[in-house]
Amino acid sequence: MFGQGLLKGLSITWHFCFGKAVTEQYPERRPNLPPASHGSFRLEREKCIACGICANACPNHVITVESERDEQKKRHLTGYRVKLGQCLFCGLCVESCPQGALHWQPDFELACYRHEDTEQDLLVGQAVEVKKGA
Repeated sequence: MFGQGLLKGLSITWHFCFGKAVTEQYPERRPNLPPASHGSFRLEREKCIACGICANACPNHVITVESERDEQKKRHLTGYRVKLGQCLFCGLCVESCPQGALHWQPDFELACYRHEDTEQDLLVGQAVEVKKGA
């Protein structure tokens, strides 16, 4: 029975050679990701109360929350950074947010050439102003 394993392996290969394609032709065809897929983060600045619970919930401590207090001792968010290169994408930060300000985005193209570029500032493009007494 010499070569029986070889023939079995070739039959499996032959079967998949002419079967339906299972590989997605990325980037020509974009994958349809579910809404809850773990990619990058999105922060709703209006909802964030700068409590820092998300940073405390992170097992790798990749979230940095910066805030300032006004005259009424109320915190206002001034900085929110995430080091995606060290993130586990476990979702504990998203689940722990009491206001629901932190969400997942289905953006998975996070590759970069330098490790320093993996740090993401979630307030970029958003107006950062601290209200002084209202």
